[in-house]
Amino acid sequence: MSRFAWWTAAVTAAALLTGCGGGSSGTSDDDAKRGSDDAFSASAPATSSGLPSSLTSQKLDWGRCKGASAPSGDWQCATVKVPLDWSKPGGETIGVALIRSKATGGSRIGSLLFNFGGPGGSGVSIMPSYANAVSKLHERYDLVSWDPRGVGASEGIRCRSDKAIQAAETVDTTPDNAAEETAYLRDAADFGKGCAKAAGKLLAHVSTADTARDMDLIREVLGDRRMHYFGISYGTELGGVYAHLFPTHIGRFVLDAVVDPTADSVGHAKNQTLGFQRALDDYLKSTGQDPKQGSREIADLLKRIDAKPLPTSSGRKLTQTLALTGIVLPLYSKESWPALTIALQSARSGDGSELLRLADSYNERDASGHYGTTTHSQRVISCLDDKQRPTAQQMKKLLPEFEKISPVFGDFLGWDTAGWCHDWPVAGEFDHPEVSAPGAAPVLVVGNTGDPATPYEGAQKMADELGKGVGVLLTWKGEGHGAYGSGSDCVDSAVNAYLLNGTVPTDGKVCS
Repeated sequence: MSRFAWWTAAVTAAALLTGCGGGSSGTSDDDAKRGSDDAFSASAPATSSGLPSSLTSQKLDWGRCKGASAPSGDWQCATVKVPLDWSKPGGETIGVALIRSKATGGSRIGSLLFNFGGPGGSGVSIMPSYANAVSKLHERYDLVSWDPRGVGASEGIRCRSDKAIQAAETVDTTPDNAAEETAYLRDAADFGKGCAKAAGKLLAHVSTADTARDMDLIREVLGDRRMHYFGISYGTELGGVYAHLFPTHIGRFVLDAVVDPTADSVGHAKNQTLGFQRALDDYLKSTGQDPKQGSREIADLLKRIDAKPLPTSSGRKLTQTLALTGIVLPLYSKESWPALTIALQSARSGDGSELLRLADSYNERDASGHYGTTTHSQRVISCLDDKQRPTAQQMKKLLPEFEKISPVFGDFLGWDTAGWCHDWPVAGEFDHPEVSAPGAAPVLVVGNTGDPATPYEGAQKMADELGKGVGVLLTWKGEGHGAYGSGSDCVDSAVNAYLLNGTVPTDGKVCS
């Protein structure tokens, strides 16, 4: 079982086609040039109040990244100490893994911190492969990312063995009877128990707010007076929470593929149901099909697979959940739509191999049967964030609403709200995050009208919630998850001008 990730399209596309000398700091030429007129004033706060010097005065031991998948070139890795419990900053610490590549040109602005989404994405492994997409930014920024707490090299949490994950793929995530419902909820509870056993006391300290506080300590240790940030997908929610907690620390701040900050867990599920149905409609139109009829045919195909899973060349069976996951992955990027056409054609012919291949890419399953842990981290973070925990009975009453939004995705995402955090070992923290940031410098919010995972309305709401004079909305009438680097010169030019020159676009600017 896996809800659809708030994940950058670049990472998704990569999945379809198939990890450290000294720190730098100081005043950049741009900072000095701008003087005291704006958010980059030399008088800007550089320290986090109330933290012990053992944290704020850390000297990072940058060196070569280690491991079989370590990136080549000038990438460096280090570990920063952060409090396990931010209410006790002088207490026990954990290590958070960082990666960086220094600015390649002159007039360095500072560090540009990236979060690629999930939650649960490893910035340490993704950042090097994303560098080409931001080569212009790399000229004046150190590219920096990190594995958030509970992710990858930062006390990464693994809740299940590979064998148990594969076994769980047979669980019906859209139960049709009492027995299937019982098995579904039992599996959800077992997953939570596995997370609690693996994470221990860390399980209660992996929230988005915890990571936002880690970010500000990273900023300070890196020597940056202001936080320059590029958040994608879930990274926009993290960025919004950071802006709320540290509004006076905001520098040049971009949020792309924006999560709706006003939605609770049911609201997010409805948003994704709408977003993926919109993307499916656009895909079907591109192939000359009527969206309503095409969606009904896909829904019927999924029902047939639910009753009788399809054989595959690997010997494994394609279940309904795996089939749906295989349909979802190529919807993240328009360039991947041809792969969906091939997979659907094969499935209609009785062969589930192509849809299974797509599902395995999404689930990070390699040829040897080893699974990645992004979905594990995604779940422990989101379940700590989400206070709302609908029961199965409550969800059944809402299912007609989900099915009305989408005959393809409605059942799955509806049931997911009941199972995702069912019987979770720790309580959730909020219904929805607080992102208001009065007094912050302008934050550039970029929304794509064809975004499947984070529908465009989320960008509008984020800009509003950040506050007047803070949230600046840039709209792209495009397809896929995310806008920057997706083929719009208009978007790329506006974002680059903002990050490199401090030029804030007109609020409401539209790129088509």
